[in-house]
Amino acid sequence: MQQQREPSASESYFWPSVWAIGLHVLVFGMLFVSFAFTPELPPAKPIVQATLYQLKSKSQATTQTNQKIAGEAKKSAARQTEVEQLEQKKVEQEAVKAAEQKKEEAAQKAEEAKKADESKKADEAKKADEAKKADEAKKTAEAKKAEEKQLADIAKKKSEEEAKKAAEEEAKKAAAEEAKKKIVEDAKKKAAEDAKKKAEAEEAKKKVAEDAKKKAAADAAKKKSQEAARKSAEDKKAQALADLLSDTPQRQQALADEQGDEVAGDFDDLIRMRAAEGWARPPSARKGMTVVLQIGMLPDGTVTSVSVAKSSGDGPFDASAVAAVKNIGRLTEMQGMKPSDFAQYRSFKMTFTPEDLAP
Repeated sequence: MQQQREPSASESYFWPSVWAIGLHVLVFGMLFVSFAFTPELPPAKPIVQATLYQLKSKSQATTQTNQKIAGEAKKSAARQTEVEQLEQKKVEQEAVKAAEQKKEEAAQKAEEAKKADESKKADEAKKADEAKKADEAKKTAEAKKAEEKQLADIAKKKSEEEAKKAAEEEAKKAAAEEAKKKIVEDAKKKAAEDAKKKAEAEEAKKKVAEDAKKKAAADAAKKKSQEAARKSAEDKKAQALADLLSDTPQRQQALADEQGDEVAGDFDDLIRMRAAEGWARPPSARKGMTVVLQIGMLPDGTVTSVSVAKSSGDGPFDASAVAAVKNIGRLTEMQGMKPSDFAQYRSFKMTFTPEDLAP
């Protein structure tokens, strides 16, 4: 257990001294207040003190008189002192009364201030309550308004959704009708296209048959022509050989030159015929047009180069003639020619006209 410390002498007299000093200060304050509020009193009567000096020569009667006077003076002084004490006591009582009255007034003022403060607080509380009620009413109104707005928005949204749904249904219906219509139109269109394709196929088939027939006829004519040319060339060669064997050298040379000219004429005709077979007539081609081509060939009959030596004045016609000769490619009929006969075909000029190249 902790030992309790005993207070010292200075600590023992501290609080009593403080209370005593405070009490004296309070009393002096009350006296000062009482003096300040004390009504002005009539001036006190002067106290006459008489000092008697006993003379040696005085008589006994004088001495008694003086003693009597001194006694009266003493009594008067005692009364004066008593009056002053009463006055002082009265002043103190009035001071205490004034202090009490002031205290009561202060208490009353404090009470009034308290009541006023309470009234103010009550008013403030009332105002706060009214403000709270007004705020609650405002919040209630706003909540009601918000609820009404929410309900209106929901109704509006529902109406919009219904309108949107109706529009979608209408759009679907229209799309279905349009799709149905498109299917019918597509079916009609497909049927027309199928019919057109069938007709075109029939036409193409017919054209192919005609082209095949024409080609077969052309091939037959070409073959016949080649056979005739070959036979003619062989006959000419045989005749030339017979002539060379039976005639003089001069006759043989003349016959060889004549045979070379005939062979050259045959090959010119062959080149024109092959070019006509591969020629595509341009829209600008007209009768009377003439183009001179410079042609280069190898001994095996291969066409190496074709160029325009003299233009017809129409570019498409010139180009078509060049393309037609290039398309010949190679003349196998020229493989058996003598070098002397082929020399003129190594690089030569040939004239073409639309009549020459007519298919």
